[in-house]
Amino acid sequence: MNSDVTIVGSGIVGLACAWSALQKEKKVLVIDRDPFCVGASIRNFGFITVTGQGSGDTWRRARRSADVWSQLSSQAGIHIEHQGLYVLAQRPHAKLVLQELLKQPEGSDLEWLDKDQLLNNAPHLAHEHIQGALYSPHEIRIEARTAIEKLRLWLEAQGVVFKMSSAVQQVTSGALLSDNKWHVSERIVVCPGPDTRSLFPDAFKQVHAQLCQLQMLRIRPPMGYRLNAGVMSDLSLVRYKGYSELPSANLLRAQLENEQRNELDHGIHLIIVQSQDGSLVVGDSHHYGQALTPFASQEVEKLILEEMQRLLRLNHYEVIERWTGLYPSAKQDAMICNVLPGVQLVSVTSGTGMSTSFGLAEELIQSWEQQ
Repeated sequence: MNSDVTIVGSGIVGLACAWSALQKEKKVLVIDRDPFCVGASIRNFGFITVTGQGSGDTWRRARRSADVWSQLSSQAGIHIEHQGLYVLAQRPHAKLVLQELLKQPEGSDLEWLDKDQLLNNAPHLAHEHIQGALYSPHEIRIEARTAIEKLRLWLEAQGVVFKMSSAVQQVTSGALLSDNKWHVSERIVVCPGPDTRSLFPDAFKQVHAQLCQLQMLRIRPPMGYRLNAGVMSDLSLVRYKGYSELPSANLLRAQLENEQRNELDHGIHLIIVQSQDGSLVVGDSHHYGQALTPFASQEVEKLILEEMQRLLRLNHYEVIERWTGLYPSAKQDAMICNVLPGVQLVSVTSGTGMSTSFGLAEELIQSWEQQ
């Protein structure tokens, strides 16, 4: 079949590109080698994170993506589990970082809660060692493992054509080969997720991309426990660029290197979100390389759970699920690469695909209008 835009890959980046092209009334075909999404797009928190994203393009893309998710969730039947984010400060240096963010342009809609305010707003988080919290209203939590398929089915109902279980063997300007059939298309967008070797591997080599593997858990907390918003910890402040690039983050990093060296060595920071059934999704860790062992680490799990307990102080809990995720990682947060005339490779290389893909996809489609 012929199409205006053909997209390779039906993860969140590919779906966002399909949605953006559809807004411009393009005839869109999406091709994916799997029968349904099995990659990074369903192996994450489902947490659209704005606060803490790197200033400039990444923060702007995340802010726009949160608005799009809010719009599409009701249209596609995607349930919003909860909204907002508490970044809990366990140390005075963490408090300094969070209060410094309030003075930045990205902090204009945020609020600092001292101990008493936190006790009023979120008493289940106001433990004696917590210095206070930064509250953000921007964040949205969805269940990624079901939301991606719901979004795909909704796009299909809007007219996007999906050709699933169909591997792409070759891409050239104006056409691609899939299942031994050529598909003609004015534009082709390759969104390969963590597959950095099959199509246009040189584009990933040019940015020195490697793979990042994360480790995550699902927890059953005490009956009736409600989180009501996402939670992050001090460790997040030396990982997310929106915090870590602030001058005061250097003092916090030095303290964490003395107190939580093992967590830093395993790339652990903490995000906790809640699902509709009451379970908590908790993580994560980060390990890098061109190939990574598929086995989850008991040591890493123990460190993640210890950090969770520093914040939540649950009376009891049970680990009910474990999994790993994989995504491409590079120094830059995302890339749009012109690999051939009319062919572009689009990749989020920072683990922020759920948070930034809609903003990135809109930039891609808008760039076509400027050519």
